[in-house]
Amino acid sequence: MNVIPMPVSKAGHSVSVRELTLSFGALTVLENLNLDIHDGEFLVLLGSSGCGKSTLLNCIAGLLEPTDGQIFIKDRNVTWEEPKDRGIGMVFQSYALYPQMTVEKNLSFGLRVAGMAKEDIARRVARAAEILQIGPLLQRKPAALSGGQRQRVAIGRALVRDVDVFLFDEPLSNLDAKLRSELRVEIKRLHQQLKNTMIYVTHDQIEALTLADRIAIMKSGVIQQLDDPITIYNRPTNLFVAGFIGSPSMNFLHGELAQEGGRMVFRAHGVSFGLDGYQGVEPLRAGARVVLGVRPEHIRVDGDALGGEEHEAVVDIEEPMGADNLIWLKLAGHTISVRVGGARRYAVGAKVRLGFDMTMASLFDAETEARL
Repeated sequence: MNVIPMPVSKAGHSVSVRELTLSFGALTVLENLNLDIHDGEFLVLLGSSGCGKSTLLNCIAGLLEPTDGQIFIKDRNVTWEEPKDRGIGMVFQSYALYPQMTVEKNLSFGLRVAGMAKEDIARRVARAAEILQIGPLLQRKPAALSGGQRQRVAIGRALVRDVDVFLFDEPLSNLDAKLRSELRVEIKRLHQQLKNTMIYVTHDQIEALTLADRIAIMKSGVIQQLDDPITIYNRPTNLFVAGFIGSPSMNFLHGELAQEGGRMVFRAHGVSFGLDGYQGVEPLRAGARVVLGVRPEHIRVDGDALGGEEHEAVVDIEEPMGADNLIWLKLAGHTISVRVGGARRYAVGAKVRLGFDMTMASLFDAETEARL
């Protein structure tokens, strides 16, 4: 598995994690992990359950003590400081609101415990309520709020602390699809308005792609790729990242490279695919066993001005999805998905002609799974 080397932490970053290791007995969850997060950046930690993303966030928050390594916030070593002293605000998956308190009391509770002056508390609560548009809810109790409203209050409770770094641990996972979509927009607007550093944990790739300035994709406690969403989507660094990002997933065809007529081609089950226009990171070698990856929207079907090389495929399944229509085709011993316009319909068993946009394709070494 190809894993990108992480940069050495430098002064001036909002958050820096250096050689972080966390073990629970014989189980090592994070090992020698390095990560630098820029001032004002929205960084998403993305991965499946058990990959270490929430563990990393909890180490940054001070909720877990690392076995080794250091954590810096605003160039200050906070590795052994208490969470309350790190200058962070945290929003959890559960709302964790006090049911007997009004929204206003929930927002101000931490400030009152800290002994802040009443006028300062009132000013911070009013500012948070205005930003999150929860002013009319201040005298309600959590039982009288919807799930989306409760999560806004939970965000507001972090917001009133007026800190430089906000940590979000899957804050939308308890909401239904419509509310998640609405609150994604609100969180993105909040970041644009505040310009604070935000670190956001999720297993939802849509949240990651829509919210992040950069995404750190994790697997087994290791960051597989750290880059902006467009780069990660179009130029994944290895086979794991390519398969994890995208819905439906990238199509993978297993075959080998060969020379035909003076050009490099990909062969699978007797069918050759020219690689003209492919943008690789290293020279291609004939005879190498590889995996060709092509996303459904980068495959052109009958009527799409194919141009260049065409192949015949057979329609296996059709999935109408409203604005889009997803069709599954049999080609060269593989089943592949193709995204077309919602108005286009195809009968099962019909034959179609298709072509690959090789400028947007990916090639991976079949053994190391690294991008070629």
